[in-house]
Amino acid sequence: MSVRDELTTYEENTWCPGCGNFGIFTAFKGAIKELENRGVKKSHVLITAGIGCHGKIFDYLNLSGFYSLHGRAVATAQGMKLGNPDLYVVAFVGDGDAMGEGLEHVLFAAKRNADITIIMHNNGVYGLTTGQFTPVSPKGFKGPSTPFGSVEEPLNPIKLVLDAGATFVARGYSAKIKELTNIFVEAILHKGFSFVDVLQPCVSFNDTYELYNKNTFFVDKIATTKEEAIEISNVQDKIPLGIFYKEDKPVHHELLLEGKNLFKESLTKEKWLQKIREFLNI
Repeated sequence: MSVRDELTTYEENTWCPGCGNFGIFTAFKGAIKELENRGVKKSHVLITAGIGCHGKIFDYLNLSGFYSLHGRAVATAQGMKLGNPDLYVVAFVGDGDAMGEGLEHVLFAAKRNADITIIMHNNGVYGLTTGQFTPVSPKGFKGPSTPFGSVEEPLNPIKLVLDAGATFVARGYSAKIKELTNIFVEAILHKGFSFVDVLQPCVSFNDTYELYNKNTFFVDKIATTKEEAIEISNVQDKIPLGIFYKEDKPVHHELLLEGKNLFKESLTKEKWLQKIREFLNI
């Protein structure tokens, strides 16, 4: 069970003991506290999530937001940002949720350089529905839907979002909480589309703790080109962690809204009623 604090709700936590989601939960709460230290108000951080084990984090975090649908959290996050550009919007997604049903939303948000942060809980399975393979599961993965092993090659999420136009791309590991916290902070503060792929073992259907504990390492510098970042993400014998790429580029809401804030410029209830009266000649 997580320690109760001001960022933890009173909802019963139903993640399996040892689930990698606990590490993401802890790291994100640490990131919120660090952001507050840097002048970001907690009330200005809004969250959304898809459907799956990852999505339960929405229930456990004591932050404002809007629960989304399976594969639609990224679209929801873009709407929230366009509604009020002053907000820091974070979408929690699963690997099946984002790389399957919601892939088109992820790619177009990256293409637009939408100023939102995507945190992908990557456990390689649909854990909530008992462990079916996902678009990022390794070839040969055996599960309820692939009992003889998947014959498909997995997608590379890092390469996909970089090719699409992401301006901040990183990978973390849920058992490396301090480093993951720092990645979250940098991702949220980045002005542009931030994508964080978090390796998150599913102890019930895809326990990868031993694999990640032995085979992960942190890169010592940020790539200067997307091609270099993609090359890093393609490393096979060891799994790189850290911030792979960062770029300054115009963001979607500023290009689209030209400096407007629809939330701040919206009419009050009294003014709306007055407009209606004028229209109806009352």
